[in-house]
Amino acid sequence: MYNKYSMNATEFIDDSEIRETLDWAEANKNNLSLVYETIEKTGKLKGLSHREAALLLACEDEEALKRIFEKATEIKQAFYGNRIVMMAPLYLSNYCVNGCIYCPYHYKNKTIARRKLTQEEIRQEVIALQDMGHKRLALETGEDPVNCPIDYVLESIRTIYSIKHKNGAIRRVNVNIAATTVENYRKLKEVGIGTYVLFQETYNKEKYEMLHPTGPKHNYAYHTEAMDRAMEGGIDDVGCGVLFGLDLYKYDFVGLLMHAEHLEAVHGVGPHTISVPRLRNADDVDVSDFENAISDELFQKIVAILRISVPYTGIIVSCRESRRTREMVLKYGVSQISGGSRTTVGGYAEAFKEENSAQFETSDNRTLDEIVCWLLEAGYIPSFCTACYREGRTGDRFMSLVKSGQIRNCCLPNALMTLKEYAQDYASPKTHDLAIEMIKKEAESIPNLKVRDIVYKHLNDIEGGMRDFRL
Repeated sequence: MYNKYSMNATEFIDDSEIRETLDWAEANKNNLSLVYETIEKTGKLKGLSHREAALLLACEDEEALKRIFEKATEIKQAFYGNRIVMMAPLYLSNYCVNGCIYCPYHYKNKTIARRKLTQEEIRQEVIALQDMGHKRLALETGEDPVNCPIDYVLESIRTIYSIKHKNGAIRRVNVNIAATTVENYRKLKEVGIGTYVLFQETYNKEKYEMLHPTGPKHNYAYHTEAMDRAMEGGIDDVGCGVLFGLDLYKYDFVGLLMHAEHLEAVHGVGPHTISVPRLRNADDVDVSDFENAISDELFQKIVAILRISVPYTGIIVSCRESRRTREMVLKYGVSQISGGSRTTVGGYAEAFKEENSAQFETSDNRTLDEIVCWLLEAGYIPSFCTACYREGRTGDRFMSLVKSGQIRNCCLPNALMTLKEYAQDYASPKTHDLAIEMIKKEAESIPNLKVRDIVYKHLNDIEGGMRDFRL
C-alpha cells in the first residue's frame, strides 16, 4: 500500500499507486479546465504532486503545452535566473561485479578495457581538469568491493581536494557510487563530499530486476532505499535520476516524483538534483536493443514538467545530449551541465588515447571553453560556484533559502566572481571578452548596494591575482 512516509521501497514507490496515477492521468488528459488549473497552480512556486504532474505529462493539447513551457521558463528564472553551473565527471574505475544489461561495465563484457586509476593518475586527471577551469567534479566508479573498495574512493577524494595546481582547485566533489551502508555514507560525509548521486535507472521493480539479473545491484529495495541510508549517515544533499529509455517513461517519471516526495516527507529535504540521462550506445551496448527510447521533443516536455513540479531542485543534463538538445532544455529547467567531459577512465590526462573504457558515447564533445563561450553568447552566466557547500548551506538550510528565494542574494554574486576567475585564468580571448561584458552587465543589476560594492571589490581583487571569494 502506498505510503510516502514508509522506509520500505515498495511502499513509497508503490506499483499500484503509479498505475492508478497513470490511468487517472490518461482519463483526464483532455479535461482542459483541470489541466489549466494545474498549470496555473505552479505559479505559487510550491510544485506539484506526482499525480498532478502525470496529468500534464499525459496532456497533448498544444496550447496547454505552450503554457507549460512558459511556466517552466518563468519558474527556472525565478529560482535560478540565467545561471548554469558547470561540472565534469571523473571516472576512477570501470571494474564492476554487476550484470546490468544496459551498461558496458557489466562483468561478462570481455572487450572493454578494464582500468583503475592510481592516486598519481588521479592527480594527473585533476590537474588536467583544473587546467580547463573546472571547480566541481562528479566521481564515478563501477561496483567492485575488491578492485574499488570504499577506502579507495575515500583516498581518491582526499587526493582530489589536496591538489592545488597554478590557480586551480577542485572545491566540490560529488559522488556517484553504488548503494552502500550507513557506515560508508558517514565516511563519505566525513571526507567532505558534496552531493551523493545515485540513479534508480527504473522504478519498475519487475523491469529493474530483469535489467540487473546478477550482482548486488539486483536488490531493488537496497538500491531504492539508498538515499534514506545516505541521509541517516549525515549526507543531506542527494541526487536522484532515472535512465530514460530503459522502461516506459511515464512510469519512471511518476516514480521519480514519488521518490522526491518521500525524501521531503521523511527527511524534510527533497533531492538536491535530478538527472535526466537517456540511454546511449557504448561498448557491448546497442540502444536499438531497447524499445522505450524517447524523442527530443518528449525529453523537452519531461524537463519542463520536472521544473514546475519540483521547482527547488537542480536539473542536470550531461554530455550524453547533443548541443542542439541541451540548447532546447536550458531555458525550460536545466540548471547544471557538464563541459569538456570524458567518460573513459583516465580520459583527461590522456585525452587523445584511443581506449574503449568509456561508459557511454558522448554527444556534445566541445571543450569547456567552447561551452562557456556558447552559454555567454546565449545570455547565460556560466557558474563555477561551490559556495553553498563550503559555507554549510546544504540540506534543509539550502532548501529553505531556495524556496524563499533568498538564495539569489548569494548565487549571482558568487557566479560572477567564479566566472571572473575563469576569464582570468583559462578563457580564450573571445570567451574572456564575453565573460567580462557579462560580469559588468550583471554586477550592475545586483539590487543590494552593499553586496554590489563587495562584489566590485572582489572582482578587482581577482583582477589583481587573488582567488576564491564567496558570499
